[in-house]
Amino acid sequence: MPGLLTFRGNPTRTFYGTGPAPRAPEVLWRFTGSAERDLCSLTTWEAGTTLWCGAGWTGQPAVIEWDERTWVIAGTYTPGVHFLDAATGEQLLPEFVVGDLVKGSVTVDPDGYPLVYFGSRDDYFRIIAFDREEPVELWSVNADEFSPVLWNDDWDGAGLVLDDYLFQGGENSHFFIAKLNRGFDADGLVSIDPEIVFTSPGWDDELLSVVVDGNISIETGMTVVGNTLYFANSGGLVQGWDITGLADGQDPERVFRYWVGDDVDATVVADAEGFIYVGVEYERGNSRSQELGQMLKLDPSAEDPLVWGTDLRNAGIDGVWATPALTEEMVYAPTNAGFLYGLRRDTGEIVWRKRMTGPVWSSPVVVDNLLIQGDCAGTIFAFDISQTLVEPPEAWRINLDGCVEATPAVWNGVLYVAGRDGAFYAIGDR
Repeated sequence: MPGLLTFRGNPTRTFYGTGPAPRAPEVLWRFTGSAERDLCSLTTWEAGTTLWCGAGWTGQPAVIEWDERTWVIAGTYTPGVHFLDAATGEQLLPEFVVGDLVKGSVTVDPDGYPLVYFGSRDDYFRIIAFDREEPVELWSVNADEFSPVLWNDDWDGAGLVLDDYLFQGGENSHFFIAKLNRGFDADGLVSIDPEIVFTSPGWDDELLSVVVDGNISIETGMTVVGNTLYFANSGGLVQGWDITGLADGQDPERVFRYWVGDDVDATVVADAEGFIYVGVEYERGNSRSQELGQMLKLDPSAEDPLVWGTDLRNAGIDGVWATPALTEEMVYAPTNAGFLYGLRRDTGEIVWRKRMTGPVWSSPVVVDNLLIQGDCAGTIFAFDISQTLVEPPEAWRINLDGCVEATPAVWNGVLYVAGRDGAFYAIGDR
């Protein structure tokens, strides 16, 4: 199915969308919900019961070409999933409402099946169909069905669908693989009959011995390079699993383990040579995270995987929540303290940094030599990176009405993103 179908668009999490990138953008339309529901709801967390609006981290919508239209499919704090006409912002289907926030990025089936995969804070990971008059749930799994649950029951990470398998991790600290068994029924409607064929904790005893606060949840998306599945967890354990024999009934085997010391919520990104890039938060303040840094390049094939690590600390609680972006020569990573960094991909050297309003959790997007970055003042910046190893000049900026935590999707030169102000925007040239 043509489109930007999952967080960062492909199995290596390096596809940002399509241009031509806008040069003098403005708000093309603004969606604030249906007549029945706006984009806000109450949720209960460690700070109590509070109102959350719009969409947040990671919150990237999917954009697809289907049924002779361009669709935008987005999870929001309604709470639920919306199906919008990319040209007008009008609803193509009623929203699919769930019991609590949809914080993560939705995934649309890449093989032409009209299915959306997503999780919610109501404990459930769901698969819904959108080939009928209203979206319908075809399957779900509760986070508490995996035992033991060591942290939480949310689903922040974006799932990945490859060869009829779903790969998914959860804040219950487990990851699972499901054989989807997709098809169509006698009426021509999409059908599935999922079977969970593998599940494993994302931790081991060695990790539990060094992470004393118990936070080992999986909030990253799943990344695949060749036949290796990569992800990381909030205990700081980056890992790779060999999935070569999956179709032959062989269980995956962990083939890579590297502890980075602190929470990793950013999705692992891989380049064409098989190196992986990991953004690390700085919260625990331990010696390991001080030693390695907050932006890492790893070689999973090496005895010592660390190619380079760069210290990005500027505040007590700092580091990288957003998923870094790659170009041929550069790595781009924003930080919780409010800086956007440009680093050399080969050495990790900081080439430049720019001050923004933090926390900056929205992941950077690169399209047509423009680096696009949202911040928590509600500003989306674009920088001209056609000259790669110098500090890029600002190409444009546009101000929205609330913090931009979510990651924009760019399709045919239009940005689609929600802010924490309770609105979803299309932004582009007139």
